Amino acid sequence: MDVSQMSPNEMEQQLQHAVEEHRRFTTDGEVANYIPKLGSANPKTLGITVTMMDGTSFTAGDCDAYFTMQSISKIVSLLLALQDIGPERVFDKVGKEPTGDPFNSIVKLETIKPSRPLNPMINAGAIAVTSMIAGKDNPEKLERLLQLARRLTNDTSVNVNKEVYLSEKSTADRNRALAYFMRENGIIHGDVEDILDLYFRQCAIEVTCSHLAYMGAVLANRGKDPITSEKIVPEDLARIVKTFMVTCGMYNASGAFAIDVGIPAKSGVSGGIMSAVPNRMGIGVIGPALDKHGNSVGGLRLLETLSREWQLSIF
Repeated sequence: MDVSQMSPNEMEQQLQHAVEEHRRFTTDGEVANYIPKLGSANPKTLGITVTMMDGTSFTAGDCDAYFTMQSISKIVSLLLALQDIGPERVFDKVGKEPTGDPFNSIVKLETIKPSRPLNPMINAGAIAVTSMIAGKDNPEKLERLLQLARRLTNDTSVNVNKEVYLSEKSTADRNRALAYFMRENGIIHGDVEDILDLYFRQCAIEVTCSHLAYMGAVLANRGKDPITSEKIVPEDLARIVKTFMVTCGMYNASGAFAIDVGIPAKSGVSGGIMSAVPNRMGIGVIGPALDKHGNSVGGLRLLETLSREWQLSIF
């Protein structure tokens, strides 16, 4: 189906039908209750926004629901670190390969040499990337992260959810283990608790699926704002993050997602998914009920349906 030939009403009707069709599958998943505050999310929530290359947006379902970016924020921090110190220095400390392991696994850090995270989309790699962000202290670094997030989402009010930040900070023993292991091996330097504090705040940046769709549209538009054409991030860096989204963005289910859906995407354990269909659209999804990999059950089905019906796969 040629999406460009569809009327706004047809677009919204198709999206609404897809949400209604797939909401029943949310019962197949569970919310991420290992972070207590995330455990209070309504598992039946399901919403989607599509933002086109001219900035026009179409929504369906629970798109007014706010949630935290969690692992989707790894895109923001990676873009910022790449601009701050350049790809060569970033990838000296963090690799470019998929892991095949869960996002919070420590196994590869212990078994490969050198002991560095395999990519920036797993927790270890993202913590290392966050440690590379420039600034004299955490408040300045966080403000720079927020400024970029606000530009990518086209909303100056985007901010940190302090309750989720504190909830995550109080239950993050695995992330602490990863960070201290990396400091011992020279991947990160400085105060581990300060680095983790910034990482937890980064993960707790609060958005809607419409924010994610706009971010996806910026990346789909080679780093340019879809409305103003202002360059928000350099094109080569937008290309790098989209490539990571394809190879590593859906945790250790990225290969299956590439086959079944075939578009660059990044998920988070709050149930969000941000997708960028190059030169066509950005898509934001929220569905807090997760599968065993940590990906939104309803969101995956929505994206699979749209990819098939709108012929979105880049492959």
